[in-house]
Amino acid sequence: MARPKLNFGIIGLGAIADKHAPAIHALRGGQLHSCYSRSAKKAKAFSGTHGAEPYSDLKAFLADPELDVVTICTPSGAHLEPGVAAARAGKHVIMEKPLEVTPARCTRLIRTCAAKRVKLVTIFPSRFKEANVLMKDALKRGRLGKPVSASCHIRWFRPQSYYDSGAWRGTWDLDGGGCLMNQGIHNVDLFIWLMGDVSEVSAYMDRPTRKRIEVETNLVASLKFKSGALGTIVASTEIYPGYPKSLEISGTKGSVASVEEDLVTWDFINARPEDRRILRKFATRSNASGGSSDPMAISYEGHRLQFQELADVVQGRKRKITCDGNEGLRSVKLICAIYKSAQTGKPVKLI
Repeated sequence: MARPKLNFGIIGLGAIADKHAPAIHALRGGQLHSCYSRSAKKAKAFSGTHGAEPYSDLKAFLADPELDVVTICTPSGAHLEPGVAAARAGKHVIMEKPLEVTPARCTRLIRTCAAKRVKLVTIFPSRFKEANVLMKDALKRGRLGKPVSASCHIRWFRPQSYYDSGAWRGTWDLDGGGCLMNQGIHNVDLFIWLMGDVSEVSAYMDRPTRKRIEVETNLVASLKFKSGALGTIVASTEIYPGYPKSLEISGTKGSVASVEEDLVTWDFINARPEDRRILRKFATRSNASGGSSDPMAISYEGHRLQFQELADVVQGRKRKITCDGNEGLRSVKLICAIYKSAQTGKPVKLI
């Protein structure tokens, strides 16, 4: 029998952990219990701000029998090891995006969690935004007819100081990539969720002005979905001043599009009464930036919804995790194929 409130702990106390903590505090059926950093000073400071028991010994942190769920906020290429350790300790795992930086590392994490019978969640809050949920429903109901074209744009800005702020930033080993793996992965995940899997990609990438990094800051990719539809991805962190991400899908009977949290296109051959209500609701624009120029200019609400979903599944109020490990693996596979195409100058087929 699960305890009335699940106890959450956080591994890695960088900037994104400051979004995890308030999201956990806002849960029904969950509470922030503890935090871990290799730096005892950082753990103590985080504890003072957010009210969690501090640890600087990972084994002691994971050995706590009161700890139920671990959220992992370490650099992207350092997700596997703490994730595996948490699963082996019998803790459910919530992983900041991306799940990991290679399909092989993702798969190892997924298999360990499955073997230990613990839940694994990949953080993709964009799937929970109302505009994207409505687009998904329209596709499922066939309102767009046959989807033929889709595109997404991540035109963000990160100054050189952003990459200079941490030795891991802009490295293949720990960042896993640049504007696509780090910033664009949310729209990559939405693409797959809405349009299905991709069969072939062709891409170009470069680094126009940023220095002292290994990864791309500018990328374009062409995609052929298994359905036959065609798509494009444009991603950059060198576009000043930065603009909200956008996604458009067009089919033989309709078109839909979102800009950040807003639904901006909702056109169908066969209009329905609810369409007017939907359009009226989104007529008042949110003007959310979604971190287009400031990585911390995001709400923790999307995280809260995913944490709440895990709590509901563990405590028997819901049956299924929306973004589990296998869902997290899909976007990493696609991004790695895009990188391979850009690096080799050749199209890459996905199995």
